[in-house]
Amino acid sequence: MINTYLPQLKNGQSDQFFLMAGPCAIEGEEVALRIAEKIVTITDKLSIPYVFKGSYRKANRSRVDSFTGIGDEKALKILEKVGKEFGIPTVTDIHESHEAALAAAYVDVLQIPAFLCRQTELLVAAAETGKVINIKKGQFLSAESMKFAVDKVNDSGNEKVFLTDRGNTFGYQDLVVDFRGIPVMRAFKVPTVMDCTHSLQQPNQTSGVTGGKPELIETIAKAAIAVGVDGLFIETHPDPANAKSDGANMLHLDHLEGLLTKLVRLREAIL
Repeated sequence: MINTYLPQLKNGQSDQFFLMAGPCAIEGEEVALRIAEKIVTITDKLSIPYVFKGSYRKANRSRVDSFTGIGDEKALKILEKVGKEFGIPTVTDIHESHEAALAAAYVDVLQIPAFLCRQTELLVAAAETGKVINIKKGQFLSAESMKFAVDKVNDSGNEKVFLTDRGNTFGYQDLVVDFRGIPVMRAFKVPTVMDCTHSLQQPNQTSGVTGGKPELIETIAKAAIAVGVDGLFIETHPDPANAKSDGANMLHLDHLEGLLTKLVRLREAIL
């Protein structure tokens, strides 16, 4: 479980990276279980610690008619079922302080979205649940500035925290990844993750639907492993073209095993 895995990482780079992966949003029980089962099979085969990812609600949408979820409690119960059925930790994001205790009753890790990483009350509320906290680095912030987000969680009595990079804003409709940020954030003595899919988003499209460059997921993942990242975050789906959210930058589920196999070999080569 991630609660025991994180302390190992805080003492230095683990022999293996861990994986946070799943659909962008919980669309229904059948597809969530299908995705989890496939990824568990792959990660067990490759000895990769795995955390199932799925947003129970999408609060940050470009348009009012965009998909936001199937209902909070319904989605959270699906996350709980995934965790129990496969014996794996689960993670979901929260957006307001009052959501922390609600989500904590169902999942193992609470994720703070990048746009909200400076929200003190949200960070404190998440920390006070005692859960592991994953803070995504804001696209508008330097890696160095994320130390203060970590401090807010630690000062609230919770040292179970890690950071996830998801690129930096470049112009109005693109993101770039500054891989210097990985060792900078690891120097805070917290596990550091690379979000290989959201870092390839093309936000603020004129259609109101975020674009992406999924063909570069392997490039981002390989570079992150090469600079010593502790974990990878990858959104994946059996049918990205018809996914309810962020399909434009997802990895097709059928391509995950091949990618992870390459990354395991790369990790072994650089250790």
